Amino acid sequence: MLDTQLQTQLSAYLEKLTKPIELVANLDDSSASNEVRQLLGQIAALSDKVSVVEEKRADFRQPSFLITPQGERHGPRFAGSPLGHEFTSLVLALLQTGGHPSKESQALLEQIKQLPDELHFETYYSLSCHNCPDVVQALNLLAILNPRIHHTAIDGGKFQQEISDRNIMGVPAVFLNGESFGHGRMTLAEIVNKVDSGAAARQAQSLSEQAPFDVLIIGSGPAGAAAAVYTARKGIRTGLLGERFGGQVLDTVDIENYISVPKTEGSRLATALRTHVEDYQVDVIDAQQAVQLTPAQERGGLHQLHTASGAILSAKSIILATGARWRNMGVPGEEEYRTRGVTYCPHCDGPLFKGKRVAVVGGGNSGVEAAIDLAGLVEHVTLLEFADVLKADQVLQTKLRSLPNVEVIVNAHTQEVLGDGQQVSGLVWKDRLTDTLHTLPLAGIFVQIGLLPNTTWLGEQIARNKMGEIIVDSRGETNQPGIFAAGDCTTVPYKQIIIASGEGAKAALSAFDYLIRTE
Repeated sequence: MLDTQLQTQLSAYLEKLTKPIELVANLDDSSASNEVRQLLGQIAALSDKVSVVEEKRADFRQPSFLITPQGERHGPRFAGSPLGHEFTSLVLALLQTGGHPSKESQALLEQIKQLPDELHFETYYSLSCHNCPDVVQALNLLAILNPRIHHTAIDGGKFQQEISDRNIMGVPAVFLNGESFGHGRMTLAEIVNKVDSGAAARQAQSLSEQAPFDVLIIGSGPAGAAAAVYTARKGIRTGLLGERFGGQVLDTVDIENYISVPKTEGSRLATALRTHVEDYQVDVIDAQQAVQLTPAQERGGLHQLHTASGAILSAKSIILATGARWRNMGVPGEEEYRTRGVTYCPHCDGPLFKGKRVAVVGGGNSGVEAAIDLAGLVEHVTLLEFADVLKADQVLQTKLRSLPNVEVIVNAHTQEVLGDGQQVSGLVWKDRLTDTLHTLPLAGIFVQIGLLPNTTWLGEQIARNKMGEIIVDSRGETNQPGIFAAGDCTTVPYKQIIIASGEGAKAALSAFDYLIRTE
């Protein structure tokens, strides 16, 4: 199961264990159980603090195994082999169960320990999903810290019948006490706040009581992270507020054009960004959504930011780095069948459509790349492009057209998503040349039609163009003195990670210059 290199790396990690742990395996004689048996044996052979115990219980999935302190019976459980993207989740679960501390804030860890209710979480993941590990790791940590909380991470590829029975069309899919809890990426703070009913109000009150920031950065993607590092290095009081650290980078699989880093993954880059920010005195405020910005009434006054939780924060200067989100088709049925056949991540959800017919909407680079990836998994892919030609790079188009199970349709205007009330069953599109309507029977629709800036919450006081992008000058300043913007939410062309980072640094230097001249 584990090659020599992985075993060497894992052996080094297991040296960090401070207390013995048991891997309690619920196995049978199937090939899947034998794979897990082999994996656990390899892990136990690498450390004298790890032992394996086998049992057969009808109330747990087979194959599955519990990671628990020795002599106890609580902690995270994996159903299936946690390899692929989930191998990191397995390593973290081993380390944290064995006493290695989490890097999360002490306040959040204490909040988890105090949760009073008995909670049973189940998370379905796919081994190719790059969004799943964050959710699995967050829920594993809950189960490690609080014996009243239970979590099972389930490989959807090994338990296909459950995927079908629960109509799961996108991962990660989380269930709490048997009921749907959430789909897609969620941070630890978001999960805790969702199950702790009073958490949002307490946090809002605490945030509102904070002293004004010199600069408050809204958005914690590459632009926001770069801005935070630059302002903190100037020695000014910096706050960094965001819904999820890393932003859209977390939804990116491979990154090969970030200069000096030949290749990395989005989740890895997001972790590196956070680590860099936390090297400085930055007040990182996670899982908070900005809903209103009130500019200062006079130059040098305080701007106010309102959050969805009810918090009100004040700052002498603001940097807007709210990024962008996937553009929706805006057709009937799209919202109704989101996560039930309508999806935006081919890497995460592609394996769930194995052997089925799907469509990709969008003929740019992302759409064509999605169709190429999916063609190796599904029965057939239909790519629909609104324009009369594909917009993707020629090398991608050549590869796409060489695939026998892909059909390309141009001049196609998507009209409606069809479904049976539970999941997607088809897509209606109109030929723009003939106005003829066509219906495609299919099981999944992958939407890849570009991005929209996250700026609708700003209202009319911050000038934006017709696309919703914040209008900035060469210094990153908006039409409001003391309010700057950077990254994909602005009019700066070419939405690239490296450009967003540079624009974040520029906005930070401009904000600092504004502060010293104003004061």
